[in-house]
Amino acid sequence: MSKTDRDRAPATTVTGVLGSPAEPVKRQTDIARAAALIADPSRARILKCLADGRALPANALADEAGIGAATASAHLAKLVEGALLTVERRGRHRFYRLAGPDVSAALECLALIAPPLPITSLKQSNRAVALHRGRSCYDHLAGRLGVALMHGLLKRGILTGHDGVHRPDEAVCDRPASYGHDVRYHLTPAGRTTLAELGIDADRLPPRRPAIRYCVDWSEHQHHLAGGLGAVLTARLFELDWVRWGRSPRVVDLTDTGAQGLERTLGVVVADDTVRARGPVSPA
Repeated sequence: MSKTDRDRAPATTVTGVLGSPAEPVKRQTDIARAAALIADPSRARILKCLADGRALPANALADEAGIGAATASAHLAKLVEGALLTVERRGRHRFYRLAGPDVSAALECLALIAPPLPITSLKQSNRAVALHRGRSCYDHLAGRLGVALMHGLLKRGILTGHDGVHRPDEAVCDRPASYGHDVRYHLTPAGRTTLAELGIDADRLPPRRPAIRYCVDWSEHQHHLAGGLGAVLTARLFELDWVRWGRSPRVVDLTDTGAQGLERTLGVVVADDTVRARGPVSPA
C-alpha cells in the first residue's frame, strides 16, 4: 500500500458483540485522571450526592460532604475542570450537576467493586435499606422499586423482548451496575396506549439518546428501565406524586397514591417493605 493509500484508509474500527460497528478508535483514555478526581473521599461524597441527576447548590453539597464552603468550592472547581460536573448560575448561587448519565453509570460500576462503608449508626442503616428499596439511577428508577416497575411493564405487555432477569451464566456483555447490551427491549402498540393514558407520548421522548435502554441493577441483579422512556416515565411518576424524593440523596419513596396507581395501571404490588410485580390486572 502506498503512502497515499494509507492516508486515505479509514480509521480503525472495532465491532461490538451484537455486530454493530463502534466509534473509530482515536486515542487512549486517561483513566488515571478520572480516577484521581473520584478518589478523594469528599469529592466522592459530592458525586454520590448528585447521582440522582438533580442540580444542587454548593452549600448543600458542602453540608453533605461534611466540609467547609471554601474546601467544597475547591473540590467543585476540580470536578468541573475534569468534566465530571457542570455548573450554572442562578442569581447569586451556583448549582452543580453531573455532566451526564455516563458519570452516574461509572459511579454505579465503582460501587460494585468498592468495599462497603462500615455502618455505625441507625441513620446509616436506615439509609442503606432505603437505597435498596427505591433510588434514582441518574434520571430513572432503580432498586426494588425500579426492578418491580420493569417487571410490571413486561407483565402488562408494555415492553417485550426479555423477562427482566439477569442471568450471569448466560450474560455476554451484561454486568451488574452497568448499562445492558445483551437484550433488545421494544415498546408494544398496547404499551403506547397505556403510556398515553398515563400522559406519556412515546413519540416525543428526549432526542439524542436511546429511547429504551436497561441497566443491570447492582443491588437486585435484575433489569431496570433506562433511556429516554425510563427518564420520561420517572418524571411523570414524580408529577403524579406517585413517588417523592426521600430524606437522603438518591432515595425515592413510593407514596400511597403511587402504590395504588402502579397496582392499577402496571400490576406492581407493594406490601410492607417489599415491592413486587403481579401479572395482568383488569384495566381501570
